[in-house]
Amino acid sequence: MPRRLAATLVATALTAGPAVLLGAAPAHATGDHGPARGTSGAVVLRAGLNVGLLNKTLDVPLNAVLNEVHAPASANKTALTVNLDGIGHGKPFSVLRADVATARATADHRKAEGYANLVHAEVHLPGLPLLSLIEVQQVTATAVCEAGKAPRATSNVLGSVRVLGKKVTLTAGGTTEVKVPGVGEVRLDLSKRSTTARKAAATALDLNVSVNPLKLNVADVRGRVTLAQATCTTPGGKTPRPGGSGGTGGGQPQPSGGTRPAGDSKPAGGKDTQVNQPGSRPSTQNLAETGGSSATPYLAGGAALLVVAGAGSMVYARRRTAARQTGRG
Repeated sequence: MPRRLAATLVATALTAGPAVLLGAAPAHATGDHGPARGTSGAVVLRAGLNVGLLNKTLDVPLNAVLNEVHAPASANKTALTVNLDGIGHGKPFSVLRADVATARATADHRKAEGYANLVHAEVHLPGLPLLSLIEVQQVTATAVCEAGKAPRATSNVLGSVRVLGKKVTLTAGGTTEVKVPGVGEVRLDLSKRSTTARKAAATALDLNVSVNPLKLNVADVRGRVTLAQATCTTPGGKTPRPGGSGGTGGGQPQPSGGTRPAGDSKPAGGKDTQVNQPGSRPSTQNLAETGGSSATPYLAGGAALLVVAGAGSMVYARRRTAARQTGRG
């Protein structure tokens, strides 16, 4: 019986394996189950203005946004109306009117894209109800970030452009100044684009505004207006090396025509995506995997088998000793 008992214990241990002897083996995380999603965003119009009032020593802020979206989303609203206290007797004020105003943002594990489009659009300021700040036929901005490829940013201004009633000729990638006596001054930056190793941003038109309409109780209007802006961040994966197809040389911002690069947007989580330094290789270390090697459970199982075999031998030896003592008695 002792021999049979020991043999049975060893056979059971060999059949069940180390999981029975030690409990379930510790689970090992294997890292991400796929690359992280990219991020993207788009906005048709963004205005940040201070409106000074004639009869008060204060500024009324005008912060207006139309069709601002973040992936995955889209918007097609074509008008933006706001109310400003002390202006126009409290009546609604129309900032933008357009035939088409589209913003779209998409993102998945392979590609992220932001897109903004305006067609036949007019932007108005408080105090200038009949004179538009700017009129455009069409403006577009697109930012595309694909895994394994260099990000791309494009922006276009198509057709004629009027600023404060004056038809202007814009310089590609440069700054244009428009001055209207008795009304004010506007500085326009056309087709601003910037790319890094992981991000892209495009803005069709960026306006710095300083006007003094002296109408509807408005002393002056100062600030910034942006038309058609798109941004994106590349989905997780290998960062394209400098000098590759469509690369921008080391991941540094590359503005078009010497203009100041548009600010890169951050991911929905609020943190910048890490960019590998030029010439470095992406880390392949699996940071999520912890604990010993894959052979550890089997080594532990072997040790447990030895313990079981030893215990069986001790039981057998004790019973033989007891049986001898009984026979002598």
